Amino acid sequence: MLDLTLEIQHQGTEKFVLPLPDAHIEYYPNFFNTALADHYYLNLLKHTPWRQDDIKVFGKVYPQPRLTALYGITEQPYTYSGITMHPQPFQTIHHEIANAISSKTLETFTTVLLNLYRDGNDSNGWHSDDEKELGINPVIASISLGAQRYFHLKHKTDERLRYKLSLAHGSLLLMKGSTQHCWKHQLPKSKKVATPRINLTFRTIF
Repeated sequence: MLDLTLEIQHQGTEKFVLPLPDAHIEYYPNFFNTALADHYYLNLLKHTPWRQDDIKVFGKVYPQPRLTALYGITEQPYTYSGITMHPQPFQTIHHEIANAISSKTLETFTTVLLNLYRDGNDSNGWHSDDEKELGINPVIASISLGAQRYFHLKHKTDERLRYKLSLAHGSLLLMKGSTQHCWKHQLPKSKKVATPRINLTFRTIF
């Protein structure tokens, strides 16, 4: 059995392309330096109007195991897992982070979904960012701030193909091409994590 489950610790590398078939995923471990990452983390943690929605799983309703917020440069709503969110206007901090991503990757975005994982008990289950409003081959840019957490990937049709990496404070993970069609990802619970992590996932909604 081919096993691609690995932990990536390329703290000295500017960009690392994950060696995955049917996907294009780039990891920038040092996208923001520590001082700037700290600044964004503290600002977003304090000033974001976090909310906790209910989700339905196998007919039962549960509080979502994380807090969220949605911002956009358009008024297009975003629906996932039975939840419809209406964006608030981009603030200066969202523009700054989006512009930094665009300068490096040449990708542009209309919307950012923020996730606050308060500690290791908060998580995000297996899913793909393949909602119809994201279009074909969506580009998802994910900024990690705060606690370092493991990010898992698994192929949708070949169970032998799995991968994991540790997302560093201030890092950028860029998923594009056929990634969302062929792979699922999750952020599992962790008993070892006691501090918050903020994740900003930039995307374009059509």
